[in-house]
Amino acid sequence: MLNASIVIYNHSVSEITFLIETLRKSELVSAIFLIDNSPLQNSDFEQLEVIYLHNDKNIGYGAAHNIAIRQTISQNLNYHLVINPDISFDAAILSKIIHFMDSNPKVGHLMPKVYYPTAKIQYLCKLLPSPFDLIFRRFLPQSWTKKRMEKFELRSFGYNQIMDVPYLSGCFMFLRTEALKKVGLFDERFFMYPEDIDLTRRIHREFRTVYYPEVSIVHHHARDSYLNLKMLLIHSKNIIKYFNKWGWIFDRERKIINQKTLNQFKN
Repeated sequence: MLNASIVIYNHSVSEITFLIETLRKSELVSAIFLIDNSPLQNSDFEQLEVIYLHNDKNIGYGAAHNIAIRQTISQNLNYHLVINPDISFDAAILSKIIHFMDSNPKVGHLMPKVYYPTAKIQYLCKLLPSPFDLIFRRFLPQSWTKKRMEKFELRSFGYNQIMDVPYLSGCFMFLRTEALKKVGLFDERFFMYPEDIDLTRRIHREFRTVYYPEVSIVHHHARDSYLNLKMLLIHSKNIIKYFNKWGWIFDRERKIINQKTLNQFKN
């Protein structure tokens, strides 16, 4: 059994109804936590088959999910699913994921193959980032950074095989609670954006963090920080916090982990 958590901000009921219905189709899902960071409480969400929790203020993405994760840990459930409201999938994939996780107890975090609604793949398996990968490349022409980004996103691996990856997207994080007990939950110093990098990295130290292409989801992804100045500023501020924590130029662990990731298919 597992719990799932969805964090929303100024979403309408219609925007998340399909996802809720999908999760409810699976007998493996014990509870769905809907954590609302919106300014105003919406009583319509209380009509859904979820545990609806409204915060008095926007406490951030990771901090909101932590509310639900702590409940999952207290209930002694094996798994917790962190999922974005803009995800769609077939409920049957949950049993396949749990079977894989049960068979591979060293896997602490799993992400499936992710597609755009157009059926184009999203390249969400990444190396641990340097400041160039997350900050400086924004200000350069894409043609100048194309080769580096293809390496950073592990595109040469083809995305058709299971991979151990140190940075997996936060849009769908299938987490083993044993791993969370050992390394901790989301770092609540990050309001938004690098919390998935940070958590995957910490889990990767002690467990496997796996890309699992045997199942897939669709992510209706909007890159808000590229479209909205306010979101860009929030993104930049939190990325600075990430590198202050882990190191800017001198990050020996990043170098070792990234090289190991690139070497895993050389034989």
